[in-house]
Amino acid sequence: MPGPDSELRDSNRALNAIVSRDELRVVFQPIIHMHNGELFAYEALVRCSRYNSPPELFDNAVEAGCVGRLGRMIREIAVPACSGVPLFLNLHPRELSDRWLVRPDDPIYFHDHELYLEITESVPLTHSNLCKTVLSEVCSRSGQYLVIDDLGAGYSNFKYIADLEPKVVKLDRELICGLDRNPRQRTLVTSVVRLCVDLGALVVAEGVETGDEYSALMDTGAHFGQGYLFAKPANPMPRISWPPPPNSRPPGSGFKTIPAPTF
Repeated sequence: MPGPDSELRDSNRALNAIVSRDELRVVFQPIIHMHNGELFAYEALVRCSRYNSPPELFDNAVEAGCVGRLGRMIREIAVPACSGVPLFLNLHPRELSDRWLVRPDDPIYFHDHELYLEITESVPLTHSNLCKTVLSEVCSRSGQYLVIDDLGAGYSNFKYIADLEPKVVKLDRELICGLDRNPRQRTLVTSVVRLCVDLGALVVAEGVETGDEYSALMDTGAHFGQGYLFAKPANPMPRISWPPPPNSRPPGSGFKTIPAPTF
């Protein structure tokens, strides 16, 4: 039976065949407090010069059998570059079975602030038990939290929010786009936010692109916002450009963060 060293060599060899570290970079996008526009955290987003999109990169990693090693490499780049602020990191479903996350030397255990691990909403539908086992092990350690991503993209099963007990739920941009122009959509988003809060989760609205969408979101009860209105993903970490800050505070006032609301 192959040992850990042999498995590591095989994983590294497979990864090197599809991408090199020099071809990867990470950009960051701020997540802001809706009520005052202050910084809450940054999300790390991978970019690759060899592939057209992150899904294409990960599809190749799945085929090569090295998704866990790829995720680890991305974290090795992202975590040191986001020191001093809370960080959101995306996890691919296959990383849960590869168990790289539970290795004691993983970068997530050395981040100097809170760290939020994002799992897309569709994952628990097919990896429910594995999700619970691996993520419970990871999030049992201080400063690591689970995030359900893309809620509202296609079929949504709210039971898994109750089962997995995430700290944060992120609403897919399809729920946010045009929110200011559709009263029924606002009613829906307000109801979803209220349900998430009742289940003990904070809510991030993704894909906020206009000031009118931001204003409409203020009435839904969502705690945080993320989108091009506030800043496009960039490296180094971009400053917040919206909402216009008070006269006493310069635009994009550094890395001043506010703790998340508690229930």
